[in-house]
Amino acid sequence: MIKSMTGFGRGEYSDGKRNIIVEIRTVNHRYSDISVRMPRRYTFAEEKIKAAIKETVNRGKMDVSVIVENLTEDDVTVKLNLPVAKQYYDNLRQLKDEFDVTGDISLQFLSTLPDVMKAAPDIEDEEKVTASLIVPVKMAVENLDKMRCIEGEKLAEDLVMRGHLIADMVSEIEEYAPQVAESYMTRLKEKITDLIGNSASFPEDRILAEAAIFADKSNITEEIVRLKSHIRQLENIISGNKGETVGKKLDFLVQEMNREANTIGSKANFLDITNTVLDIKSEIEKSSRNFFCADFEITLAFQKFVC
Repeated sequence: MIKSMTGFGRGEYSDGKRNIIVEIRTVNHRYSDISVRMPRRYTFAEEKIKAAIKETVNRGKMDVSVIVENLTEDDVTVKLNLPVAKQYYDNLRQLKDEFDVTGDISLQFLSTLPDVMKAAPDIEDEEKVTASLIVPVKMAVENLDKMRCIEGEKLAEDLVMRGHLIADMVSEIEEYAPQVAESYMTRLKEKITDLIGNSASFPEDRILAEAAIFADKSNITEEIVRLKSHIRQLENIISGNKGETVGKKLDFLVQEMNREANTIGSKANFLDITNTVLDIKSEIEKSSRNFFCADFEITLAFQKFVC
């Protein structure tokens, strides 16, 4: 199935001690880039969170937000750092004596100094806490994947539709192809008439020879056959069931389609064909833009979109 590379997923879970909210946002990216924002006290679980996400999402830039709300008091322990408090007190007394400063060193002031009172996480079992964090992560990934699938279906339908449009345009070019040599002969006769007038006879044998040479140079049968083959491959890849990521393969295929279209336009030198080629190139460009928005994972379930 084709999956969009952009999406959003949210998961929420409570283990009795803490309420955990996980939100994942993804945007287009060539590789897998996961950024996790979470409280420092839980950073020991970051790698496992990333691993859980990679089980489902292979590509894209992912911003993961982990919010933890403590529900009980026993999740945090406030500790007194007595040695640090003593150093503060001794240094303040020394400062007072040195400069003959009046005033008392109050408990309220002393307790507000850095590192005297410190709230430390009371995490009794990192594995247990990690397991609690992973639950909403997987929920968020599942919701994200659903959204990516829905968007991917739309992208896939659009790609197949454009493939059909291009195929119809190629058929139009096939109809125009026989007229290329005839049009060249007509133009050649008109030029000769402009040069020598109507009174002189046309060198029919020379005209036919020139038309034959031009017809050979402007023959686009091979390019049309290849372009049709590329369109069939495009649909076959999208409707395949190999379970592989084929974004690069599709990107290469579209480049080849664009190259064949360019060759047809340059060889034919026929206005109707040139205009049709421009329309084909427009559709190819729109298709290629979709490749940057999708992570191409192919499954049998997608065949319904190319029936």
